[in-house]
Amino acid sequence: MRVVHVTEFGGPEVLSVVEAPEPQPGPDQVIVALAFADVLFLDALIRSGGWATRHFARTPPFVPGTGGVGTVIAVGTGVDRAWLGRRVLAAAETGYAEQIAVYVGQLLPVPDEVDDQTAAALLHDGATAAALDRLGEPRRGQWVLVTAAAGGAGSQLVQLAAGAGARVIAAASTGDKRAFAEKLGAEITIDYTQPGWDDQVRTVTGGGVGLAYDGAGGGLATATLSTVVDGGRLVTYGTTNGFASLDYDDVTRRGIDIITPVASGALTDEHLPNAARALALGAEGRLRPVISAVYRLEHAADAHRDLEARKLIGKALLAIT
Repeated sequence: MRVVHVTEFGGPEVLSVVEAPEPQPGPDQVIVALAFADVLFLDALIRSGGWATRHFARTPPFVPGTGGVGTVIAVGTGVDRAWLGRRVLAAAETGYAEQIAVYVGQLLPVPDEVDDQTAAALLHDGATAAALDRLGEPRRGQWVLVTAAAGGAGSQLVQLAAGAGARVIAAASTGDKRAFAEKLGAEITIDYTQPGWDDQVRTVTGGGVGLAYDGAGGGLATATLSTVVDGGRLVTYGTTNGFASLDYDDVTRRGIDIITPVASGALTDEHLPNAARALALGAEGRLRPVISAVYRLEHAADAHRDLEARKLIGKALLAIT
């Protein structure tokens, strides 16, 4: 079968398609023939050999990815054979491959109402959005800021907050991305690459937002925090620029509730329940991930280049078959 290997840490060019033996299921495992694999910016961060590589402990050569959607074609000992032939969402430590071995506890049946591409797009960004929506608890009439609002998770947070009746401000870096967020339900859009963007947020809201989602991390989280009113809530999950850099003395003084689900491990620990909720929201039509690009397996390097160049709006996927 074909897989994508990270041969060494570096740029997208270190991704290469190679032939590998088909996996065999171990006890409590199944083999999933993937149709689509999820592609995350985190994959590119790990491939590059930066801070994310150390955090997620990957060593070349390895097959990147975090799972996808496909069909169960084989089962190991201890697995109910009723799984054979089922369409599933599989959370794994690999994904850029035609077949992957997955423990049965990491599978979710895909509802008939959800197509393969939508299911793959909900695996991580949908699960993240569902979890952050639950943690943030956007309320009707509340001002809610979503940064990185055109990304895979951010675009779905815009939908969920707007669906809850919140007044959504979407912060994104280009006109196309801001127009995209507006179509998803954002009331106001702002360019957060421009100096003073946080001042704009405070001006249009008359003081600040009650809830902010930080989808970038690093120093940008500081500006996002400054838009939150005293007693408000900041949910910071972005890792593009590293984990959020915040003045916790200021946070305490202002009585702001800081939620860090990535750093605390909450997203990882509860990933399957969150993904199941995302699938249910997708089946109900309340969560509709926008897939902007689908790449063939052999073009995985192009997917990483476009992600790193911030060219994509919404989700990117790899088509395996």
